[in-house]
Amino acid sequence: MSEPDLNSTAGYLAVLRNRQFLALWLAQIVAQLVDKVVLILLIALAVAEGGSDVNTRESSIMIAMTLPAVFLGSIAGIFVDWHPKREVLILCNFLRGACIFAIPFAPRSLAVLLLFTFIISTLTNFFAPAEQSAIPLIVPKQDLLAANALFTITEVGSLIVGFAIGAPLLTFTLNLFPNATAYSREVVLGSLYIVSGLFLFALPKNEVIHPKKVGSGIWTDLREAFQYVRHNHLIGGAMLQMILLYAVLGAMQKLSLNLAEVVTGNRQEFGSFVASVGVGLAIGAFLIGKFGEKIVHRPLPFIGFMGMAFGLLMYAFVSNQWVAWLIGTFIGINGALIVIPMRTVIQEHTPENMRGKVFGLLNNGENIAASLPLAVIAVSLDFLTGIFGVQNGGKQQVGFQIVLIVFSLIVFGLGTWAWKRTRRALENVL
Repeated sequence: MSEPDLNSTAGYLAVLRNRQFLALWLAQIVAQLVDKVVLILLIALAVAEGGSDVNTRESSIMIAMTLPAVFLGSIAGIFVDWHPKREVLILCNFLRGACIFAIPFAPRSLAVLLLFTFIISTLTNFFAPAEQSAIPLIVPKQDLLAANALFTITEVGSLIVGFAIGAPLLTFTLNLFPNATAYSREVVLGSLYIVSGLFLFALPKNEVIHPKKVGSGIWTDLREAFQYVRHNHLIGGAMLQMILLYAVLGAMQKLSLNLAEVVTGNRQEFGSFVASVGVGLAIGAFLIGKFGEKIVHRPLPFIGFMGMAFGLLMYAFVSNQWVAWLIGTFIGINGALIVIPMRTVIQEHTPENMRGKVFGLLNNGENIAASLPLAVIAVSLDFLTGIFGVQNGGKQQVGFQIVLIVFSLIVFGLGTWAWKRTRRALENVL
């Protein structure tokens, strides 16, 4: 790709003046919002097929959406390194749009919906490493922190806004086109994927693709990526911090259900506690993007893990909803101290011909890390509830408190260990 302007000034204004970055960012905003609404649509279509197994149908769609991230993330990263990022991004969006357009014409069955879900999720997992690999190709190094801050803000924003507006948007679409109710939702969502793809035509065409080595293949490149991460302490350390962060954020999904029951008496209000963490991530991302040059030389990941551990410990003793929201925001702000500097380090210091592989491995690790704590915490809560089976004043569950205290200590210990293990490599660039 064309060389970025190395004379640009750091900050949000500089990256937003970069038309290529602006096009990529707008494409991300549209695509990620549609991703969330598409999941809601697919679940609604699966449930509409009837039957008493509603929970099974909902869970099946969610599993089909998750599986490609676990099994295909690394392979997708290798594919991305073999092809121009511009073409991969455009093709993924157009194919996702085509899948949505095809749903009304396909047989109405859960198996067919699961197939569409799997294909759309697979394309999304090719899109993600291509997107992350494209950023350092169009943004100068001094602007990477601000660029990643903007991407993090919109990632979190799409998570909150997408799920919040998903159902109302689908209902509005049905009412807006009353004579085409069987197709209107799919037409709107598929068209938005196409719009996202059209933004990406602004990316430069002249990216230099490094030729594959003789005898190179998927498994050869995958082994090369593992070896690169294993022997490069800087990249390996940054990935380790990110994977630990996603483990904490994954556990927060389950813990928010129990926190909602303890604080409000209604588990269905857990979304507000998850959203508070998202708000904190967005606030932290904005602050780092704005003042990154002044604070970047401090051990931000270590501070982030310590702050998250302290926030989790405070959750164990909270009984007020507003206080719980503030603690969630505090946890999110500290999470931003990890994700933005570490993502920037990976982009800046990974060779161009390795970025797709590295981000593919990272996506794999993040998704596995986000899933495993869910089962461990669920089993721990059931076990401790069986032992104590009591409530303190009808609000605080003893088992839940113990899990939070132990989990905060684990986060403190693993965060400290991860920082000490990679401190020297990371301090040289932070």
